[in-house]
Amino acid sequence: MLKNNDKILYDLIQLESKRQDEEIELIASENYVSMEVLEANWSILTNKYSEWYPGKRYYAWQEFIDKIEQLAIDRAKEIFWAEYINVQPLSWSPANLAIYLWVLNPWDKVLWLSLDQGGHLSHWHPLNFSWLLYNIIPYFLNKETWIIDMDELEKIALNEKPKMIIAWFSAYSRNLDWKRFREISDKIGAILMADISHIAWLIAWWALENPIPYCDIVMTTTHKTLRGPRWAIIMSKEKYASNIARAVFPWVQWWPHENLIAAKAVAFKEALEPEFKIYIRQVIDNAKVLSSELINMWFIIVSWWTDNHLLLVDVYWSFWVTWKEAEIALEKVWLSTNKNMIPYDTRKPLDPSWIRIGTPAVTTRWMKEVEMKIIAKIFKEAIINKDDEVKLKDLKKEILDLCKKFPIYKK
Repeated sequence: MLKNNDKILYDLIQLESKRQDEEIELIASENYVSMEVLEANWSILTNKYSEWYPGKRYYAWQEFIDKIEQLAIDRAKEIFWAEYINVQPLSWSPANLAIYLWVLNPWDKVLWLSLDQGGHLSHWHPLNFSWLLYNIIPYFLNKETWIIDMDELEKIALNEKPKMIIAWFSAYSRNLDWKRFREISDKIGAILMADISHIAWLIAWWALENPIPYCDIVMTTTHKTLRGPRWAIIMSKEKYASNIARAVFPWVQWWPHENLIAAKAVAFKEALEPEFKIYIRQVIDNAKVLSSELINMWFIIVSWWTDNHLLLVDVYWSFWVTWKEAEIALEKVWLSTNKNMIPYDTRKPLDPSWIRIGTPAVTTRWMKEVEMKIIAKIFKEAIINKDDEVKLKDLKKEILDLCKKFPIYKK
């Protein structure tokens, strides 16, 4: 047992477990997996090599491995209605890399949502491979509405004629117009890719519109709102299947991790259960209540609303508190958030005016509208009392009492 053989590591894991159980997780990209997902992840499948795909392995004795991977594929197809699904990508960035390598040649143009407008550096940034290989053209949000300006996007597309358009976001709280993206792509003959990592499982039960009918390629991670392992899948029309399969293996990666594919299969099964539909609806309802409460408390929210699970909250212009000051105060009361730039933010990227928060994790604990109002109150009080250690200590006790009522894993 780990407790006996590696006490140092065991104790660190226990401390992290305690932290997760006693804090309110508002980071929009984080969530809690079920014990069943953890069980599959811990399994002896870790021991097995399984190069290539089901029915075409290089290593022997793949009978059960093939069935497990096919089970994950079949369940994912039932969720998304995609013609082809590859469940082997190890994470977000390798999945993106595989798609880029197949679709694009070096220096081809790609149209994407700018990093400072709600995008993510995994698609284009000096720290990422895409900076070295491709000509990335950004599109933007309207300065007044903070909503993607589809008319301006079309003008940019017609002028630049990119080979691929990416419909996606990492920090954007409104619906995407998949049909309009498709129409623009068709006008210039571009491949349309959707990265739905943040909203995939809101799409799973049609709480948001499914982009599969409109897009050539769809990529998503499997954690966040799905509550699965930190992994990714690529979906497409059947005609692109062999190209994507080759791009994933052997272009980008070699051996798939079948223990994590099994964990993914568990999460897919959970997503197909009727209870998951209730969960997804509650995620969105909680986000709307949290948004409304914070607006009533004089916080500025990007686009003044949310259609999904996340929202961007101003702390600097609302209460003249820097992001770092807010983060420290919120950590002291055990509220987890993350800094985020917003469109046309005048502050520096590493010290922006805004915080991104989301409701997937708190909803997994089955907190509902009443609890969102409590969290909003504590959120504000922690920020305006950032230098009052006594008040922050009292707020931390409120968080602990709330968490005890909604344990992550019932014992």
